[in-house]
Amino acid sequence: MDDFSDRIIDWQRRHGRHTLPWQNTHDPYRIWLSEIMLQQTQVATVIPYYERFLQRFPTIVDLARAPEEDVMALWAGLGYYSRARNLHACARRVDTEWNGRFPPDAAAIAELPGIGRSTAAAIAAFAYGERSPILDGNVKRVFARYFGIEGDPTKRPVEMRMWALAETHLPPPGPDAADAMRSYTQGLMDLGATLCTRGNPDCGVCPVRAGCVALREARQHELPTPRERKAVPERRTGMLVIEKAGEILLQRRPSPGIWGGLWSLPEFPGDDAAAACLTLGVTAAAAARLPTFSHGFTHFKLHIEPWHVQAGALALRDDGVPQIWLPAGELEGAALPAPVKKLLQGLFRRGELL
Repeated sequence: MDDFSDRIIDWQRRHGRHTLPWQNTHDPYRIWLSEIMLQQTQVATVIPYYERFLQRFPTIVDLARAPEEDVMALWAGLGYYSRARNLHACARRVDTEWNGRFPPDAAAIAELPGIGRSTAAAIAAFAYGERSPILDGNVKRVFARYFGIEGDPTKRPVEMRMWALAETHLPPPGPDAADAMRSYTQGLMDLGATLCTRGNPDCGVCPVRAGCVALREARQHELPTPRERKAVPERRTGMLVIEKAGEILLQRRPSPGIWGGLWSLPEFPGDDAAAACLTLGVTAAAAARLPTFSHGFTHFKLHIEPWHVQAGALALRDDGVPQIWLPAGELEGAALPAPVKKLLQGLFRRGELL
């Protein structure tokens, strides 16, 4: 067996993670759900969402046939909402094209919405024991350090070199290949998440330290090569907290797009809240400015200026945008963006809304 994969497998079986909710199963639905939720999200954050999803949607068919609003409501707060839309679209494809059963190999899995090559390989490895390499962010960091690979891992030439190494160092075929593949795949993930971390790698207990180029050359903090940082663009928007007898007016966000498919507060450019109210048909309303707050997205930072409006004479215009009046008691379970939900819950908690 390849020395690198041998050491990873042995270490994972003795010291790796074995009690996460999505482990100890070969059910591709549960494995897929966890893999999608774990993209760009910490394990501790994912666990309660994962458990709620399974309680509400015990099978992929249940998920496929659920209304999109129910899916988005359970996802609200987990971020990167395109994942939720792709999750629902993927479940529907599996239901209609695969009779509710997940495809049997990584190549077919990668054809589904929201699933890339590495995620497809991880699902196939855990569910079917398939020999297919993974290369997520943690694994790229491990490879960059162990093999001494310079260059931005997100750039295609560097990434393709890593894919070639990932193929080369798979556990070999054999009677125990499926179990070895599961342990190796999980071991790479565990190593990157718990020992070969970004800021403070624990090289003293690393199972592959003997062959690590970065450790030998004391370059752990140089590899992987950092991405070139660009200035984060900033945007501003106004939001209307329009209240009527303890209910808040919400509009559904267009999909795709930021917070697509979720319910949110009406937005407007600039700082003329009164004019924005009139465009909605809200008259005789006094607008009070609330403290500005900010929310960071992957590619920009959004500064939100909310205004509280106590609706008087009301004749909402039908401009084709779905809208509802949401009672305060239904905020917790509503499909709202996390910062909007936090804003409204804070206002009700402090008694600033009726």
